[in-house]
Amino acid sequence: MKDGKLKVALAGLGFGKAFVPIWCKHPDVYEVDIIEPDEKRIAEFLNYWSKYITINKCWKSFGETLEDKTIDAVHIVTPIPLHAKQAVAVLNAGKHCASTVPMATSLEDIQAIVDAQRKSGKNYMMMETAVYTYPFLKIKQDVKDGLFGGIQLLRGCHYQDMENWPPYWKGLPPMWYGTHAISTSLALTGCRACEVHCYGSGVMREDLQTLYHNPYPAETAIFRLENHPAALEVTRTLFQTARSYCEGLSVYGEKRTIDWSYGDGPDCYELLDTSNPKAFGYPTYKEPFKAPDTGWMLPKEIAPFTRSGKYDDLNPSTTFEVSGGHHGSHPHLVHEFARSIIENRRPAIDAYTAADWTAAGICAHESAMRNGELVKIPDFRK
Repeated sequence: MKDGKLKVALAGLGFGKAFVPIWCKHPDVYEVDIIEPDEKRIAEFLNYWSKYITINKCWKSFGETLEDKTIDAVHIVTPIPLHAKQAVAVLNAGKHCASTVPMATSLEDIQAIVDAQRKSGKNYMMMETAVYTYPFLKIKQDVKDGLFGGIQLLRGCHYQDMENWPPYWKGLPPMWYGTHAISTSLALTGCRACEVHCYGSGVMREDLQTLYHNPYPAETAIFRLENHPAALEVTRTLFQTARSYCEGLSVYGEKRTIDWSYGDGPDCYELLDTSNPKAFGYPTYKEPFKAPDTGWMLPKEIAPFTRSGKYDDLNPSTTFEVSGGHHGSHPHLVHEFARSIIENRRPAIDAYTAADWTAAGICAHESAMRNGELVKIPDFRK
């Protein structure tokens, strides 16, 4: 660090380009580097962004970047098969590491990251967008305030068609990329999933089975949570399923239910009159669930990034456009990771939490491949 501020390198200008302006504007960051081997992608990025933000250096080599001792932290936003190897390399180089989801695609690679984090003493954070969206942060506060009463059942879903995406997606086991659907329920309860039954569903085209030998376009699982009475049901689809994109969470409570499984807008069900013990089912009231913008929770320099739109830069005659990605979650992730380093504490989604959320999906797919057999989910704290 220099004068209490960070130098950060971001790897990957695909999805990663959405985070670059947030890093550049963060008040705890003094310099930002880019790691991207594709020269055309770098040129296109700089052609647009150089008018609005300052990039210190563009690296082509991930390994060479890690040799730069002035870099404090690396944010990995690269293809899924690279996440684990690159995270271990970053931690072993004595740098803090943030990584897009999933943490890894095998239990062995999760263990390698946990071991590297322990040995290095540096921070690792999985940048899970689902737990920093507008709706989730509001639901989390309402649960904390007791508005739901006891939670009786949890459901998560993530429907997405990955046809024609980059080759490494081809036939990916759905639950390997299950953190968007799993993390929210585990975050609400503060528990890890300890065991799972999961069934594969449907028939995958033969050409999609070549890379991962996965026969299922969809998988559905039921998890038992450790130290919590509610069960968690999760469904994940990736191919050959006619459903528009949706990341959903449903929380079924004694007094309130949020149902966010069948569209972009959650519905809220509120239990009304319980004064008549002879009533055949107490009445409920349904209304759309409204979640406020969360920019007020962030430093003013990055608060606007929770919303899509065009924003004035330092020069008011120019503007740049951002997406407000994943329901306002991106600046929250950047801020939490940066502050965890500055404050010398574990980030909210540390290596153990990331391991819990990721291993649950890996073990679910293992269960599916065993025709629904019970699979115990390891605890990486032990």
